[in-house]
Amino acid sequence: MYRIGPYSLLQLPHMLFYGPPGTGKTSTVLALARDLFGPQLYRTRLLELNASDERGIDVIREKVKNFAKTTSKETVPGYPCPPFKLILLDEADSLTGDAQTALRRVMELYSKGTRFCLVCNYVSRIIEPLTSRCAKFRFRPVDELAGLVKVRDICAIEGVQLVEGDETLLTLLRIAGGDLRRAITLLQSAHRLSLPVSMNVLSELSGIIPDVLIQRGYSLCQTEDALSMMEFVRTEIIRGAYSVQQFVKQLGELVSGDPTLGTARKAMLGIRFAKKDYLLHDGADEMLQLMDLMGYCIYY
Repeated sequence: MYRIGPYSLLQLPHMLFYGPPGTGKTSTVLALARDLFGPQLYRTRLLELNASDERGIDVIREKVKNFAKTTSKETVPGYPCPPFKLILLDEADSLTGDAQTALRRVMELYSKGTRFCLVCNYVSRIIEPLTSRCAKFRFRPVDELAGLVKVRDICAIEGVQLVEGDETLLTLLRIAGGDLRRAITLLQSAHRLSLPVSMNVLSELSGIIPDVLIQRGYSLCQTEDALSMMEFVRTEIIRGAYSVQQFVKQLGELVSGDPTLGTARKAMLGIRFAKKDYLLHDGADEMLQLMDLMGYCIYY
């Protein structure tokens, strides 16, 4: 019997896949469609839409509704071919509120012959009437061991040479942070630019800031030398063309792992780091925000 979790593939509910990017959510739906309908029939029984591009209510009323209201009973020998179609809405958390409300109604009307697969990064952005109609599956960041096996296979098939062997791949996976798609893309870029691939090349391509600079910045945060801190920000980070957001992220990781800081102070600093990250995402001045953050670390 074909199954996904506790569900038979012949009696699938509507599904909601959520979790970080690059963890295989969309690939799982596409693989499911192939297992259900076969490599030939699945193209006519699956509608794939990227909700970040087509996010308005008109898409739901036209494309989705028109596809959902038609029935299909074709079968292919060797495949289950249940009497329903699949609609994949990728990045469903980008749908507008009106579009999600319209989608709820479409799901109610055409649930007999259509199954909806919603894929998103943030389940909190999906309205409750939709989540309550779906079986929810949470995808975690790709485990380092599983990721290592996959990228090692890719290197063997594509003939990618590595300077430090598995250490290079482990560095790659740590940079990707559980995002296997990002890891593969970064490996591809490094292979095109450098042969063999080294850890230094991966760090340069990914925009990772050298640990020496992070440590120096943190050391300045532990002093009361505001002038040296301002000079460091201006010359080393801004003129060095490093990403301030990346610096804030790496500095925050260093602060959170410092055993000499108390829990209460780490909590206060964590809130401050989160606010600065939000402001930088929102387009605030990089130099002013970083100087303010490091100044806060000095005095608090």
